[in-house]
Amino acid sequence: MIIFTSVLHLAVLLVFLPHTFSWAAVGVAVLLHWMTIGLGISFGFHRLATHRSLQTPKWLEYFLILCGTLALQGGVFGWVGYHRLHHLHSDQQGDPHNSREGFWWSHINWLMHTVPSKNEYPRFIKDIADDPFYRFCHRYYIELQVALAIILYFLGGWSFVIWGIFVRLFVGLHSTMFVNSACHMVGYRSHDSNDTSTNCWWVAFLTFGEGWHNNHHAFQYSARHGLKWWEIDITWMTIRLLQILGLATNVKVAQKSSSTSDRKLAD
Repeated sequence: MIIFTSVLHLAVLLVFLPHTFSWAAVGVAVLLHWMTIGLGISFGFHRLATHRSLQTPKWLEYFLILCGTLALQGGVFGWVGYHRLHHLHSDQQGDPHNSREGFWWSHINWLMHTVPSKNEYPRFIKDIADDPFYRFCHRYYIELQVALAIILYFLGGWSFVIWGIFVRLFVGLHSTMFVNSACHMVGYRSHDSNDTSTNCWWVAFLTFGEGWHNNHHAFQYSARHGLKWWEIDITWMTIRLLQILGLATNVKVAQKSSSTSDRKLAD
């Protein structure tokens, strides 16, 4: 992880080389950010695989898991297992990215250490551990990223690779990590959730709705995270569209959205 993180942050600097910028390359990066973070991480890994907040046809579920795998945030088993551990021990000992250990730890440093709770995650993924497609994505997530890079190179050269792989992975990684760090430190609280989770609008913008983290901790089963009209949740809008089309069923939604505390934190 230390090597990967270092290489990724250095590779982003390639954008400053001559002839690496094009609007087409930026467009590819934005499209892939939505597919891998919006559809993949927020929808597929989080609301579908981790919390089972809804059901979809298997072909659609597998497509979403593939998109999440291309976010290169580790294998799907680890992602789901660590997140379930996070909810079980939120902001306490056993939480892999306990925010009480500080911003840097909860943001990214926890990935670079072997903490005891990381060894616990296999017993939290028994519902997906035997699925052959999940196993394939977990085993070959690096190879799949290399394949994507090769496709982008043949489509648009190095500019597509730099923006569609390195810049996109950099933005996607930190956007997701802000949910673990910023969304336990800045923002506002609408619900008493027995932890430090907060709602943070700019994290919600970067992650297609994941920044309404206090709402999520209060109603972990809910497919909808933005509970007030102004809490824009793009992933929920996508789920609603699929529900209308008959491709999302058994959709679980929080039964109430009224504030219980509305305590404003220092931003």
